[in-house]
Amino acid sequence: MASMAPRTDPPRPDPLTLEVVELIGEVVSRYYEEYDEAAAKHSLTGAQARVLGLLSIEAMPMRRIARKLKCEPSNVTGIVDRLEARGLVERQPDPADRRVKLAAVTEDGRRTAARLRASLDFAREPLGELSDDERTALRDLLKRMLGN
Repeated sequence: MASMAPRTDPPRPDPLTLEVVELIGEVVSRYYEEYDEAAAKHSLTGAQARVLGLLSIEAMPMRRIARKLKCEPSNVTGIVDRLEARGLVERQPDPADRRVKLAAVTEDGRRTAARLRASLDFAREPLGELSDDERTALRDLLKRMLGN
C-alpha cells in the first residue's frame, strides 16, 4: 500500500506582501470610484469614459478594445454605439484592411477625454508630493510588476 504524503498548504505570503496587495487594491478601487464620478459629470458611464480614453490615444478595432478592457466585443459594440450617437466616436475603415472597422475618437470626443483626464486628481496630488526619482522608481516597479 502506498503511503500518503501529508498535504501541504501553499506558502502564505508574508505580512509586507499582504499589506502591499491590500494597498494596491485600495488604490485601484479609489481610482475607479473617481473615474466613474468624473465620467458621470460628462454624462458618461465609467466604461464609456474608458473606451473614449483609449480611443483618444489611437483608433482601434472593437476586438482590441474588448481585450484591453477585458470584456466581450458585443459589450464594446454597445458602448461605441452610444458614444457614436453622441458624436464622440465614429467608425471608419481600417486603412490596412478595409473589411475591419476602427472606432476613432472625434474632435469633440478628444476634448471630452482631455477634460475628463484633467479632472482626475486622486493620484495627481499624492504623486505630486513625490520627487522625480520616487515617481520614476514607482513607475519602474509598477512596470516590472506588469511584466513590461
